[in-house]
Amino acid sequence: MSKGIRNLNNLTMKSGIGRLGSTTLCLMGPLFFIACPRNSPPDTGNIGVSTRSANTNAPAVVASAVAFNGERAMAHVRKQVDFGPRPPGSPELAKTREYIVNELKSYGLTVSTDEFVAATPVGEKKMANITAEIPGESQDVVIVSSHYDTKLYENMQFVGANDPGASVGTLIELGRVLSSNGRKPRLTYWLVFFDGEESFCEGWDECAKPGAPDNTYGSRHYVSELRNKNQLDRVRALILLDMMGYKSLELGRDTMSTKWLQDVIWQTAREIGYGSIFVDRPEGVGGDDHEPFLRAGIDSVDIIQLNSYPPWHTPEDTIDKVSATSMKVVGDVLVASLPRVEQRVLDKVR
Repeated sequence: MSKGIRNLNNLTMKSGIGRLGSTTLCLMGPLFFIACPRNSPPDTGNIGVSTRSANTNAPAVVASAVAFNGERAMAHVRKQVDFGPRPPGSPELAKTREYIVNELKSYGLTVSTDEFVAATPVGEKKMANITAEIPGESQDVVIVSSHYDTKLYENMQFVGANDPGASVGTLIELGRVLSSNGRKPRLTYWLVFFDGEESFCEGWDECAKPGAPDNTYGSRHYVSELRNKNQLDRVRALILLDMMGYKSLELGRDTMSTKWLQDVIWQTAREIGYGSIFVDRPEGVGGDDHEPFLRAGIDSVDIIQLNSYPPWHTPEDTIDKVSATSMKVVGDVLVASLPRVEQRVLDKVR
């Protein structure tokens, strides 16, 4: 993940330190359920006692038999790291793509790939985006996404455990949780894995030309295809995950993101005990896969830790920097937030 603001400072880092909070109260939305965060590994088991949160305006609290499992997400990260560096067009990224597709299909999801050729500063590169669909009552769509390519380096072994291994692992595990709910969501969900987010040149904008950025190849292609197929209006919101698995997790608010989406997610995080992780400070990123969607008029949010992640784009972005607990925190918050995002979208439609 290569960001414009960082290149101006010749590699500052991706974001923060936070204590992983725990709480005995969990938020339930009208469709998807979330397991209570605990200090001990809580990722299995059936619970079902409903109560009311201390916030009388919050939904009832119900634990779930289908909880987000941080250790499962971590296993997906390990698999990617085992493949090695995974830049666009590489055999290693093809193996990663096959792994992602097979995992999503094993959850009963309908999965498609969109192959395309991108003109890059190092020549034409074959790329492919992946989409898994969870059909809803409405054809309107909420996208939850991550890129799955690693940045190309010729002079070092860059395996990208956090960038993007953690967000990919989290998104795969979200596919398992959301597809296992047993209830049809009110909106359709697309889980999207973008190819070609990283720049091929060292700097995010170093090789950019007017109308031809050297970055976000997959997300720009995705928006273009939506426009060509007259489906752009179907997409009502995009939630982007990127670099959110650091063992010292703290997530500020990306300054480009849509405020109402941030408010929903950050408020939900506070209510379920993660206010020390989803913090109210700006997080300048300078560009990411949500930007093409924002330019197309689609409300979007980037959940990212950029400016205080020291191993960013170094050989030290390895598996020991990633935490199963951090991925579970983000997974729990998203599962609890999605019904509220749905409701806000539906309220805007009415």
